[in-house]
Amino acid sequence: MPVPVPRQRAIPAVESGQAQAASTVGGHSGASGASGAETAYKGKTAENTKNTTTTLVGSDTTSTNLTLLLIEDDPGGSPIVPELLDQAGKPIRVRTARNLTEAERLLTDDVHCILLDLALPAPGRTDDRDDELSVLRHVLELAPRHAVLALTASGDAERGAEAVRVGAQDYLFRDELDGRLLSRAIRYAVERKRSDTAERRLAEGRMRAQENRRLERGLLPTPLLDGSPLRFAARYRPGRSRALLGGDFYDVVRTPDGTVHAMIGDVCGHGPDEAALGVELRIAWRALTLAGLCGDELLGTLQQVLEHERSDDEIFATLCTVDIAPDGRRAGLCLAGHPAPLVARPGRPARLLPYDNNGPALGLLPGARWPRMQVELGREWSLMLYTDGLIEGHIGQGRERLGQDGMVEMIRRQLAQGLSGEELLRAAVNEVRQLNGGELADDVAVLLLDRVP
Repeated sequence: MPVPVPRQRAIPAVESGQAQAASTVGGHSGASGASGAETAYKGKTAENTKNTTTTLVGSDTTSTNLTLLLIEDDPGGSPIVPELLDQAGKPIRVRTARNLTEAERLLTDDVHCILLDLALPAPGRTDDRDDELSVLRHVLELAPRHAVLALTASGDAERGAEAVRVGAQDYLFRDELDGRLLSRAIRYAVERKRSDTAERRLAEGRMRAQENRRLERGLLPTPLLDGSPLRFAARYRPGRSRALLGGDFYDVVRTPDGTVHAMIGDVCGHGPDEAALGVELRIAWRALTLAGLCGDELLGTLQQVLEHERSDDEIFATLCTVDIAPDGRRAGLCLAGHPAPLVARPGRPARLLPYDNNGPALGLLPGARWPRMQVELGREWSLMLYTDGLIEGHIGQGRERLGQDGMVEMIRRQLAQGLSGEELLRAAVNEVRQLNGGELADDVAVLLLDRVP
């Protein structure tokens, strides 16, 4: 963390070897010495520019003076820094540090630019021939958010160019400095650092967005329905702001015997731990299903996975599994504390499947059982599995919720309008959000399987 500027007096021109100060910042008395001074210099000329200087750190330079931290080892007090004005004609404040220890103490957030003498020895070293830019590397590590100008001997352009490659914004020749050149270089370095930082953050944001998209594709399931005549659609909306996944999860796979297995579940809670647990349960369900487990045996094994992976003994998950026979006319249904699926057939109103034998949620009762119910689907049908986020939204301004009955009526109306597949799910989720008066607090997952002969 930067340390506040010590209370020191300004160095008179006769002591510092620099031009007469027009105004002094601070003005507090302190121990005699030439280090750590902050002086505002009044110049005779100013760069006339239309650009507004933008600062990386500290306050806005349009309303306050620019501040330069000069780091140079000059016991003789030679006038390295000439008279300086910013683009608005304001004096540029200058702080001086004779070594990196002093520089670290003076490097506060109101410093906009660092002017570093490359001849300064690095900490703990008297000979820098092995790495002539070690002092610059140290400053860049010390001040990663500040603009840096490298100061080198006249004619040593190669060293200056190397300093820019290492990370400085520009380089200047010590014997060719004047107020106009240095003022312009400071403003350029500050703006270039701001631009480089913004570009880097933009690139990092794009990279994070790409990684998030790849992560989302990896975490959300890809249905395995090759060879099945069933049509699949799904809709997923996490309840957490900017989240990729919530605690809801689903999956659909077809086993070699032609049976189509579908599952949807909901881990209690909305945080990243619950989302991770939902992914683990989905992956475990797919592996166990492809291994041949079904019904009560499958749910009992998933409960063991949940008990082992959950971070708190009070965390549980609801689950609905459906296994559809190869002929598509009948299915087995297991419910673990989860809402019953909705089935719609031509010429009949949509209704909920039986839920009388609904077992407990996973993780609540050790040694629980989940009976498998046989249901008849018929020749043509649509089967919708969903999480409670779809039915627990409010209706209008009151505390009344949509509920399963309200959802059934909504789906009946939308089916009568000719909606199906992705269009049906999109309309259902959008209407639930509208009835709620905005975004839903809970995660929402809905999947739809259709059999059309």
